[in-house]
Amino acid sequence: MSVRFPPGSALLAVCAIGHAGRAVKVGTFWATAFLGRFQHPAQVVTTGFGLAVLLGTILLTVPIATTSGQSAGWLVALFTATSAVCVTGLVIVDTETHWSLLGEVVIAGLIQIGGLGIMTLATLFTVLLSGRLGLRARIFAQAETKTLSMSDVRHVVRKVVIFSLACEAVAAILLTTRFLLGYGEPLGRALYLGIFHAISAFNNAGFALWPDNVMGFVSDPWVCLTIAAAVIIGGLGFPVVFELSRAWRHPSRWSVLTRITVGLTAVLLIGGTVVFLCTEWRNPRTLGALDDPGKVLAAFFTAVMPRTAGFNSLDIAAMNPTSWLATDLLMFVGGGSAGTAGGIKVTTFGLLAFVIWAEMRGEPEVNIGHRRLPASAQRQAVSIGLISVALVAVSTYTLLALTPHGLDRVLFEAVSAFGTAGLSTGITADVGPAGQVLLVLLMFIGRTGPLTLGSALALKERTRRYQLPEERVIIG
Repeated sequence: MSVRFPPGSALLAVCAIGHAGRAVKVGTFWATAFLGRFQHPAQVVTTGFGLAVLLGTILLTVPIATTSGQSAGWLVALFTATSAVCVTGLVIVDTETHWSLLGEVVIAGLIQIGGLGIMTLATLFTVLLSGRLGLRARIFAQAETKTLSMSDVRHVVRKVVIFSLACEAVAAILLTTRFLLGYGEPLGRALYLGIFHAISAFNNAGFALWPDNVMGFVSDPWVCLTIAAAVIIGGLGFPVVFELSRAWRHPSRWSVLTRITVGLTAVLLIGGTVVFLCTEWRNPRTLGALDDPGKVLAAFFTAVMPRTAGFNSLDIAAMNPTSWLATDLLMFVGGGSAGTAGGIKVTTFGLLAFVIWAEMRGEPEVNIGHRRLPASAQRQAVSIGLISVALVAVSTYTLLALTPHGLDRVLFEAVSAFGTAGLSTGITADVGPAGQVLLVLLMFIGRTGPLTLGSALALKERTRRYQLPEERVIIG
């Protein structure tokens, strides 16, 4: 299959290049005016993602963005743009057949923007244009990249972008080579498929250019392991990746963040693989049709994807309800902090586990290794967990009222949207306009984070200059 170029795309490209210099000047002016209107970094991050979704929606409603030459409609464009910016992967139309080359390029661009983060890209552009970084811009970048000090934000942002592009380039080369040599794709098509799916995999998006996602490669370790590796690396989180690159030979020197992230990631991947092997081994519509090495590969790939990647090499709708429940739990936890994955993050899950363990032992403080966990981190982890459970519960109840589908499928859809996982039992297009709008909101909240969204609505942080008398309350 040859790459499709929509009518007018070349003219649009020439016009875009011709106006690039003017766009940079105008963009810099409006960016400065935009940043000056906000006092809290979370407001800028949330608003930035919202503007990216709006821009993507407008671009995807252009008639030449579809293969039919007709406008996709605002709801389809909004849903797809949100899913791309929030690196989710849920779709209500088939990506390869519905969107033209221009539409697919827009989707890939939105995935890249959402993966790196609006403020990370804005900070990089500021560095490239002015060669310096102001205090306000450093604060905004810190809110997006989750760096621990403002002095190294510029250095971190550069490393984030370089590392991301390098990982995507390696994945693209491996995938392109496989599509070219193993499946006889023309060079242009193989390169296009390799780049698109490398971007989608590293950013944990899950968009694929085949109607059955990557089910056609279920027994191909070259394709599946390349995509899985990109998903895992992108989902670890940039601070963890950078620390591992410096001290991977000395685990005793790892920070608490790295220890929790690496440890729980390994546990969830191994545990998920074992669970799917046990629940789907004899299912003729999933693992049952494969040989033993193929079953292990498919089970591992299926365990990786709930980290919020969204690719599937097995038919999710044909899986057993027990597998759906296991996938719900994996999607809800998600991946590492400050990475491309969603969910409540393995860090939050790990901190809650240590809080429970300390309480069961009667310890006055929560200790992890040789470090004490501050009370503020405990409150943040509890808040994220409870807010996330509440959002999923309310959304599931609403979807049950709006659709004729059962609880297991609706819960799967709600958790997938909130965790920005992108996996589906096949009901995304059948939940109706109201249900799809609800999923859009869930994807947006899941990407920006419950606490980030809440703090974005607050004008300023409030401090209390006094303490009330303490009173014990009966628990349980």
